[in-house]
Amino acid sequence: MSKKSEKPAEGKEPESNWKDVIYNPRTGEFFGRTGRNWGIILLFYLVFYVFLAAMFVFTMWVMLQMLNDETPKYQDRVASPGLVIRPNSLSIVFNRSESLEYGKYVQHLESFLHQYNDSEQAKNDLCMAGQYSEQDEDPQKKVCQFKRSLLHHCSGMEDTTFGYAKGQPCFIVKMNRVIGLKPSGDPYINCTSKSEKPLQMQYFPNEGTIDRMYFPYYGKKTHKGYVQPLVAVKLLLKKEDYNSELIVECKVEGSNLKNNDERDKFLGRVTFRVLVTE
Repeated sequence: MSKKSEKPAEGKEPESNWKDVIYNPRTGEFFGRTGRNWGIILLFYLVFYVFLAAMFVFTMWVMLQMLNDETPKYQDRVASPGLVIRPNSLSIVFNRSESLEYGKYVQHLESFLHQYNDSEQAKNDLCMAGQYSEQDEDPQKKVCQFKRSLLHHCSGMEDTTFGYAKGQPCFIVKMNRVIGLKPSGDPYINCTSKSEKPLQMQYFPNEGTIDRMYFPYYGKKTHKGYVQPLVAVKLLLKKEDYNSELIVECKVEGSNLKNNDERDKFLGRVTFRVLVTE
């Protein structure tokens, strides 16, 4: 008896095809898993991610409990303050005969010194010169007066152009705020010319001193209304100084504050260029 090979009837689909990968009606599997399997997987990931979120929230809560709203816990990387100048430019270039050219510098200085107006500073306290204003136990920190009039010829009160119209511009040097900083000695600002031409300068307050009564600083929230002490420097330029680029470097001297770190050119010092034309 001969065996005949059995062939599947034409037009009849095989028992398993690609549609079964998505949904198999015989086993009830969707993408190879039953509804119960998918439910267990989804439940596992739900619990897993809820746990991760709870762990993150708890960790952040613990860290926030360790922070102080008034002062940073660690600030050893900023042992000495940086120096900055106003007007806020490291390249001061203008024609002394063109008010439109130096007007932006004058406007910047005027805006910056508004908080130092004598009428505003009259609200603050008269402090003992030469002594630190330590107020560790006082909940409300007092603010020592620094009146704009202390800057004399660079105050903008005698000369509203701050010397720019006369070709003898003023600029203001200030130290950045560092909480708890108490510089030793008697700090002062000293500026020198890095160009070939020597420059004559005039300092306000006298000799560029920074009085210790403005230290320490207790932070933005605790020490509301605090203003940094300023030193104004007037460049006494002559006719032969015009039309030449002048490089000026200012440093804080007379204390333990750093001013010669090659890795940070603004730590305790600042360098900028001045070019005055006629």
